[in-house]
Amino acid sequence: MTESLFYFLASLTLLCALMVVISKNPVHSVLFLIITFFTISGHYILLNAQFLAAVNIIVYAGAIMVLFLFVIMFLNMSKESENKVKTSTLSKFAGAIAGGLLFVVLIAALKDAGVAGYNPETYNSQVGMVENLGFVLYTQYLLPFELASVLFLVAMVGAVMLGKKETGEQHF
Repeated sequence: MTESLFYFLASLTLLCALMVVISKNPVHSVLFLIITFFTISGHYILLNAQFLAAVNIIVYAGAIMVLFLFVIMFLNMSKESENKVKTSTLSKFAGAIAGGLLFVVLIAALKDAGVAGYNPETYNSQVGMVENLGFVLYTQYLLPFELASVLFLVAMVGAVMLGKKETGEQHF
């Protein structure tokens, strides 16, 4: 059951990721990207990493995709602007070369990689749970966690101070 679900999610992920690139309409590309993020979250659930699945759905499929759709709607892509954009043969050739080089680097990186087997003596089914993540975060990584929270606080205060309009000041 789990293996067939994995193959279904993998094929759906690859199909939707391909449709992101192939689709002519940018809104359809974003919708295919949202489906891709949901299928990747399904993979996380199969790997027993529920926290990563929830964060992936909330952050990527929720917030970032809304931002992408917002920007695409502001671009006002019309049929007249599509006809004006022409890609040269040189840029297509450079893109093909870059893609080929990326493929060669990927193959070179994965040729010596081995697949780890399942060892029932050392397997821990609770490794991806939120409780274990919180325990590690608040014991081993307490200082970096607190420093990141102070950094976020300073960034929020700085954004409020930069966006605050002084009396008598004009923004153009």
